[in-house]
Amino acid sequence: MTHTLLISDLHLCRSQPQITAAFERFLIEFAPHAEALYILGDLFEYWAGDDDLDDPFHQQITRGLHALSARGTSINLLHGNRDLLMGQALASACGATLLSDPVLVDLYGKPTLLSHGDALCTDDTEYQQFRKLVHSAAWQQQFLAQPLAERKAYIEQLRARSRSEKQTKSLAIMDVNVDAVTALLRANAYPRLIHGHTHRPYRHVLHLDDHTCERWVLGDWDEHGYALRCDASGCVVLRGI
Repeated sequence: MTHTLLISDLHLCRSQPQITAAFERFLIEFAPHAEALYILGDLFEYWAGDDDLDDPFHQQITRGLHALSARGTSINLLHGNRDLLMGQALASACGATLLSDPVLVDLYGKPTLLSHGDALCTDDTEYQQFRKLVHSAAWQQQFLAQPLAERKAYIEQLRARSRSEKQTKSLAIMDVNVDAVTALLRANAYPRLIHGHTHRPYRHVLHLDDHTCERWVLGDWDEHGYALRCDASGCVVLRGI
């Protein structure tokens, strides 16, 4: 049956070769059977800018995605909080289309809103302030003007600080806010919502203003591959791929 696959939160990097191997198997064994693949952010552990495309590890990933695109599967990328600096050069290297976040698509007659999901974690006010800063065009232009090595060092410092802060933040603060989800669904005429970011895979059912909405949360790839398969009959989870 014609279907679409959705994944997120792979956090690909050299230090996790098992995740890279799982992703490459996915690109060869599963993804070619889908008419479309949506990657809803955090494909990479971090992305310092498209001038890092010559890195051998990055070329390994882009070659795999481009080969999938050449076989006929449409590839679509959303920015995550780790790879918000992905640009058109990277998308072209992957044979992919870079989409806005959130984006409303039609999946087999079902309006479906796709997002990375971090914008919905509004209880984490400190993160939202940081997110607003780094998503600004002025900040990105200034940051990308710095040498690549300096950008990578800065991001490594941010990652270390983030890991430390997570030890003191409650899980509730780092999850999506119900009111933010409700407002987003209302603003988009009650679609199905699919997102990642929280690493809490689940299918939520929301009853809202006489509408019933699904909210699918995608899983990360830390322990095994995770994808959501959607077709005309609905969506099902693929684990251990």
